[in-house]
Amino acid sequence: MKRREPAVAGTFYPGSPERLREQVEGFLADVPATGPAPKAIIGPHAGTVYSGPIAASAYGRLREARARIGRVVLLGPSHRVPLRGLGVCGAELYATPLGDIALDREGTEKLLALPQVRLADHAHAREHSLELHLPFLQVVLPRFTLLPLVVGDAAPAEIAAALALVWGGAETLVVVSTDLCHYLDYETACRLDRETAGFIEQLEWERIEDQRACGHFPLCGLLAHARALGLRVETVDLRNSGDTAGDKGQVVGYGAFLLS
Repeated sequence: MKRREPAVAGTFYPGSPERLREQVEGFLADVPATGPAPKAIIGPHAGTVYSGPIAASAYGRLREARARIGRVVLLGPSHRVPLRGLGVCGAELYATPLGDIALDREGTEKLLALPQVRLADHAHAREHSLELHLPFLQVVLPRFTLLPLVVGDAAPAEIAAALALVWGGAETLVVVSTDLCHYLDYETACRLDRETAGFIEQLEWERIEDQRACGHFPLCGLLAHARALGLRVETVDLRNSGDTAGDKGQVVGYGAFLLS
């Protein structure tokens, strides 16, 4: 079976299955399991020592829904490959040190009927924005199929149309991967990220420029679809690398948001 192998295991997160599970479970142990599970999550994708605690603050809310969630639609920005539209993966499995995840072939075929969606294995091969979410999903959810999408230059309406096709019901979780501001001083980053979090909470995707979020394409597409559905957004964590494992001279911002 064709497998998409891990690209950043051992660099962005531990390559050892035992160490990786221990790290993720440690992050999750610090998160109270309160409130209903969301329909969608927005979370970060930096190295786990930097953004792992923030990602866990969202994934911890899935504990009560672990028996019903059987499919995850995961969207993240293309960092390494220029891409127009959305790219699906032709593999049958996505691998991490914690094991293989089967891909949702039916959902992939549905999306390929859209003009803005194409097969883009080259965009998936080294992309970390999707991979960083997989260990959290594997620890929290006992079993699920994955529909991964690398998102390049695409209009919010194009992304929203793709999401509408695979939105599903209670069995489907949607995850959008994005970090927030990049390489600003601590105080400036905190101010800018608070503003961005406010735009996200109000579903004001038109105000989110690319310098505010590296994953602004998938983020804006999700928010456009959420606005059409009348969903609400809750900020559950907003920190940066200066709060976790880095210095405060130049920081990268991370947020965790729940949509329901």
